[in-house]
Amino acid sequence: MSEKRNDSNEITRAYIDSLTIEQRLIDAVLPTAKTTILGKEFSTPVMNAAFSFLAQGHPGYPAEMAKGFGKAGALNMWGMSTDEEMEQIYAAGANTIEIIKPFADESLIFHRIEFALSHGAFGVGMDIDHAFGRNGAYDMVGEYMMEPKTVKQLESYVKAAGDLPFVVKGVLSVIDAQKCVAAGAKAITVSHHHGIFDGAVPPLYILPKIKSAVGDQIEIFADCGFESGLDVFKALALGADAVSTSRHILAKTYATGAEGVAEEITRMTEGLVSVMGRCGFKTTEEIDSSVIRKL
Repeated sequence: MSEKRNDSNEITRAYIDSLTIEQRLIDAVLPTAKTTILGKEFSTPVMNAAFSFLAQGHPGYPAEMAKGFGKAGALNMWGMSTDEEMEQIYAAGANTIEIIKPFADESLIFHRIEFALSHGAFGVGMDIDHAFGRNGAYDMVGEYMMEPKTVKQLESYVKAAGDLPFVVKGVLSVIDAQKCVAAGAKAITVSHHHGIFDGAVPPLYILPKIKSAVGDQIEIFADCGFESGLDVFKALALGADAVSTSRHILAKTYATGAEGVAEEITRMTEGLVSVMGRCGFKTTEEIDSSVIRKL
């Protein structure tokens, strides 16, 4: 098999596009996209996907993106950044979940958790899929070595986060989802980190299996390749509680800042509402897989 055919992003996009929707119009009404995520109501289930290093070459853009998600009434997740950059993001006023890398140096992890607590974060979490590189060694992000984490370590992060909900990002199996539940995490993101792992199963393929295994014990977010309201609808139908958009939003950030980001999130949300209406669902909580047809 060629390397191109193993591209996880291409596999994921093809799988999303293979899912079609059954229309149900009689007795339908105009729906609402308002969604409760980790106990708080947002205007949309569309949220940020935890960017890292966005300020490199684009000073000020992390805060602009955060402002855009806040303006759209959406949840903002953010990844690896300096303390100064994170202060700017928190100052933007959006509800923000800080996602931490799986540093081998545990002190860096606890520093970031304490930083999030002291700056009014909405939540905190970790993208566990940055543990391994492509060279047969643990991953390196800049000067920092990463490593895989144990359930016991995750439990310690959850405890350190206190009342903040802890999110584990990069879950792509039922086994890992169940371990996140055991560790006390409040949510997981089903994703493969934009193709960090070649040949990875598409998130929407494994999502229903994860939902069936963990039920309502933990909230489930979906990430990787979502670009439209239709894409978001498919993820919600297969078991996600909310959906992240990532690189799709970058061009809007660079071109028009917060306004462009808010406009794009609003556009995706409007598209979602249109699909919901055509399928007879009044709220995002009602959406289910009965309307999904695999080609």
